[in-house]
Amino acid sequence: MSFSRFDHQCMAEALQLAALGMFTTQPNPRVGCVIAREGRVVGRGYHRRAGEPHAEVLALEDAAAAGSDGASDVARNVVRGATAYVTLEPCSHHGRTPPCAEALVASGIVRVVMAMQDPHEVVNGGGQRILQDAGIVVETGLMSAVAEALNPGFLQRVRHGRPYVRIKLAASLDGRTALASGASQWISSAESRLDVQRWRARSSAILTGIGTVMADDPQMTVRIGGSEHQSQQQPIRVVADSHWRTPVTSRIVNLPGRVIIAGSEQHAIPADLSTSGAQLLPLRDVDGKLDLRQLLEALAEEQVNELQVEAGETLCGALLKQGLVDELLLYQAPVIMGEGGTGLFAGLAVDAMENKVQLQLIESCFIGVDQRLRFRPVQQDKS
Repeated sequence: MSFSRFDHQCMAEALQLAALGMFTTQPNPRVGCVIAREGRVVGRGYHRRAGEPHAEVLALEDAAAAGSDGASDVARNVVRGATAYVTLEPCSHHGRTPPCAEALVASGIVRVVMAMQDPHEVVNGGGQRILQDAGIVVETGLMSAVAEALNPGFLQRVRHGRPYVRIKLAASLDGRTALASGASQWISSAESRLDVQRWRARSSAILTGIGTVMADDPQMTVRIGGSEHQSQQQPIRVVADSHWRTPVTSRIVNLPGRVIIAGSEQHAIPADLSTSGAQLLPLRDVDGKLDLRQLLEALAEEQVNELQVEAGETLCGALLKQGLVDELLLYQAPVIMGEGGTGLFAGLAVDAMENKVQLQLIESCFIGVDQRLRFRPVQQDKS
């Protein structure tokens, strides 16, 4: 399918608009929309947060406002005969908001260009059919790779029934995450720690292990300013804790926000933990350890899109070994920590070079004095 330069310009702007909802749309996808007529943009919109109007409706309202207040020389029916550029297929179902596909039909739009179809079972081609049945020309696939990259968690959840798993790591040049004494604060720079807050802010949940809770008593919260974060809800704090040892006095339990503690169904839950206010999630036990695949499936049912893992080498190693990691976010500091320190991953037991874990570098940049590296495991299991 051939698209013009103007088509590309309009979709690029729609994608930029969609990214404005990076921190606020959970559990919905990030979506942007641009409406153009006769070679000029007449309406813009993006989905801001769940329960509020979708991008298409806001773009239509924006166009109507421009036509009514004299800010545009376009006729009163400003979008009649126009093209809508939308980063994800318009919805076709009645949820907290009416179907966007029907709003586009009613507006007089004659062409819709979609970056990609929505794989969610309640849409999945339904919006496109509504548009086409109304005689609207629908074209798909413009800048689809960029659209996919905007919503890795939402797409992973609806396609595979689990969140997009991103492991955050901070390490020295010699691959240490802590000294032999256990001290780990701070390996990375202040700039890197602020950057981590932004990655937390875009995540639906943060996962850590009981070892980290016992050793560091972390907050696992988003602590960042800026208008784009003002309406950001705190990510769900999740603890993998087989034996239900999480102290009820820990900050992860007592700070505001939702907390899920996942433990083995084979072990008794302490009475004080039962009344702590945390959501308790009993899971299957596999060889004495939590069934991590079941944990991810349960988090998907809680509508968790992106899961950021900030944990020790045992939990990180187990996730990587089981093919449950989608991305590694590594802050490599220009320091050497020496022998006896903690490594990045435990339990992999790679006994031959052909069994090594192969990674694909997808981004490299400097954050302060640290190098931030993003990797994807090659040929990982997506089931």
